[in-house]
Amino acid sequence: MPEKPIQGEKRVFMTGNEVVAWAALAAGAEIMYGYPITPQNEIMHYWTRLMPKYDRKFLQTEDELSAGFTTVGGVLAGRRAFTATAGPGNTLMQEPMSMAEAMRLPVVVVVQQRGGPSTATVIYSQQEVTMTTLGGNGEGLRVVYSTATHQELFDYTIKAFNTAWKYRFPTFVLGDGYQAKMRESLTFYDPAERGIEMVPTEPYVGKPGMPGVDRPPTHLRNTYNVEEELYEVLKDYLADYAKAAPEIAEYEAFDTEDAELVVVSHGVVSRAGKAAVKELREAGYKVGYFRPITLRPLPVDQLREVANKAGQLLVVESANGQLDRLVKEAAYGCSAEILPMFKPGVGITAEEVVARVKEIKG
Repeated sequence: MPEKPIQGEKRVFMTGNEVVAWAALAAGAEIMYGYPITPQNEIMHYWTRLMPKYDRKFLQTEDELSAGFTTVGGVLAGRRAFTATAGPGNTLMQEPMSMAEAMRLPVVVVVQQRGGPSTATVIYSQQEVTMTTLGGNGEGLRVVYSTATHQELFDYTIKAFNTAWKYRFPTFVLGDGYQAKMRESLTFYDPAERGIEMVPTEPYVGKPGMPGVDRPPTHLRNTYNVEEELYEVLKDYLADYAKAAPEIAEYEAFDTEDAELVVVSHGVVSRAGKAAVKELREAGYKVGYFRPITLRPLPVDQLREVANKAGQLLVVESANGQLDRLVKEAAYGCSAEILPMFKPGVGITAEEVVARVKEIKG
């Protein structure tokens, strides 16, 4: 038996891509399928350096479309499989991820967002929110965690495997180029030593016994000839998703009880939002902070509560309203005025958020 990748707890200082590779090891991932694209390349590089020591596997495919479909195949065989991508690669992944939604496959995908459209920049953005939450044809039956720190990259990469295998929906960890490349301190740990029980994997195909005799036959479909048949299947899937959504949805908030304005942001931009709100509070402004950690499903009830208490929501994001659209859909009919602070493909600082709030408050 190979040794455990992580024993006890350990403080480390490394890039976000390296963190993801270690987290996948800690989560018991058996194989990564991937194709190189900046800024996620080093997830593959670190994984391939680590895997021989811990008896794991890797397959580089000819493109991201193939990486998505081979990850689907690994999951069908019962492997704890994952992939990672960014930008145009995420675009190509949408067809296999739609297939995973159709067949309820617990695929795990790490996305390190880059600028768009198309090739654009290889650096950073929050412009892959719409594609990751609702990409592909279908209804977006998937889970998307948006991380802000390296510690969260580690925590939620581990959690993604459990969420995927428990609820049987494709699960995404949405990072970005800044997190991928920068170095930051965090604590590594073995999930078992923290009481985190990993949901076991099981094969979808090739199970022992004779189908129809020893066990029910496995019937996996992503194609339907009759409209009504698809409708009946989707009704069950949508009901399962709606039931699971309140259990999955996560958020972080503070100072919202008396806030006249609440800053809403996600991912790495929420670091600037959080720092700005703390500074504004010290200066006497009644400002609050709300950050959805799950962008799909969104923490709708909690967001609506905030949107009915505060007079204004300021949506801050490095995209031209991709988070804003999700917020507006969730907060439809609420009393708060929703204001923009959009900088697509560019980082946002706490100073800029402070200045925008002061501008709004006159």
